[in-house]
Amino acid sequence: MKPFPFGLGFTSLDRETRVDALPVTGTVPPWLKGTLLRNGPAKFEVGGQGLLHWFDGFAMVHRFTFAGGRVAYANRFLQSRAYREALVSGKLTQREFATSPVRSRWQRFIDFLFPQFTDNCSVNILPFGRETVALTETPRALRVDPDSLETLGYFEWRPRLPGHLATAHPHFDFQRRCHYGYRLEFGRRSQYHLYRLAADSGRQGRVATVSAQKPAYVHSFGMTARHLILAEFPLVVDPLQLRLRANPFIENFRWEPERGVRFHVIDKDTGRLITSALSPPCFAFHHVNAFEGDGEILADIVTLPDPGVIQLLYLERLRSGQPVASLGTLTRFHIALDSGKDVWSERLSATPIEFPGIHYRHYAGQPYRYVYGVGNQVPGNFGDALVKLDLKTRQTRSWHQAGCYPGEPVFVAAPTASQEDDGVVLSLVLDTRKQQSFLLLLAAGRYKELARAVLPHPVPFGFHGHYRAAES
Repeated sequence: MKPFPFGLGFTSLDRETRVDALPVTGTVPPWLKGTLLRNGPAKFEVGGQGLLHWFDGFAMVHRFTFAGGRVAYANRFLQSRAYREALVSGKLTQREFATSPVRSRWQRFIDFLFPQFTDNCSVNILPFGRETVALTETPRALRVDPDSLETLGYFEWRPRLPGHLATAHPHFDFQRRCHYGYRLEFGRRSQYHLYRLAADSGRQGRVATVSAQKPAYVHSFGMTARHLILAEFPLVVDPLQLRLRANPFIENFRWEPERGVRFHVIDKDTGRLITSALSPPCFAFHHVNAFEGDGEILADIVTLPDPGVIQLLYLERLRSGQPVASLGTLTRFHIALDSGKDVWSERLSATPIEFPGIHYRHYAGQPYRYVYGVGNQVPGNFGDALVKLDLKTRQTRSWHQAGCYPGEPVFVAAPTASQEDDGVVLSLVLDTRKQQSFLLLLAAGRYKELARAVLPHPVPFGFHGHYRAAES
């Protein structure tokens, strides 16, 4: 079998550039006025050392600005301490997801006393409080100027809550005007601290704490109008072993399917634990949405049978072009609000999907109909399509072009939208045939191409981002 050509998406991009007007084919809707920020890894080597995993690459931020039918572009490396030290020393200095620096016995002792995790914030970028911040799975968020893309220093948590890990996917409650997230504090009995952060003042406060003997790898969480949903998948770690071993971070976790998945439901306002309920084992990175039904919560998650996908995303394998089954399926979990009842689930679609998105502004935490995501047209290929799932009709629309690999789709509602899918979908696409990337604009309703803006270089596969409309 001929290798797939997606290895280009895991090749370092060293070029930083600014383009006032990208070449555009098609028509950019005149109402699209704002900025799309994207985040993801762009450098996979340090001196003579190659990083091992897709999740380890050093972060680069990309900015697309829309005005008058034109699209401007800029990209810039995030100036994290991990990145700057690597450039100066020529070697990795901080512990990444699946690559560890070479440590002396003394350095390992210091790490044991004062555990440090990376500030390579390559996972997400979004408004947070009064700032724009880049995030990873540690609390060390970095502030970014959304216009110049200059790194402005660390986000100041006020007051500071304890924790060693954090979610890169905080939620925003438009009614309460605050962000919700969590931190994981390792200890003899580890604790998940769920917090809220006020959008106007930037001050945070603890909502609730959930304890765990063996904490799980938790990438994201769910939110309804009244509740937060923390799902502990059975990929767990012994905190003491995590400190003692010099292994890369993720290699300390163990799959224990007999534990099942434990769903914790917390009241946003009181912090009360409503229920902790079990379901059969599975694994997931991304919650899609959640909302309240008749005496239950319905939580939609992109699930996989186990965490084997993590092994599939090591760079050596990805660059070889071997088949990669890296996408999950959309599963709905029914969580009874009466304590003591087990969780039951149903598959909403057989269509492979990852990097899911919705019309977040009006439907986060509410009943909804449409999910947008990266899909798979050719079995075994890396994500090579964009899909739109209709949860009412159970039909799927898709966009696919041979040799092209799209990233996370971001939905932008039209200013006069009267339907849930009235707007456009934006996705950064790598064209391996032309050795360049382009920003794709789809009409969200018909899921047909409206326009594309072509970049002067290929962009490595990234993760997440955010669109902000221009102030009128």
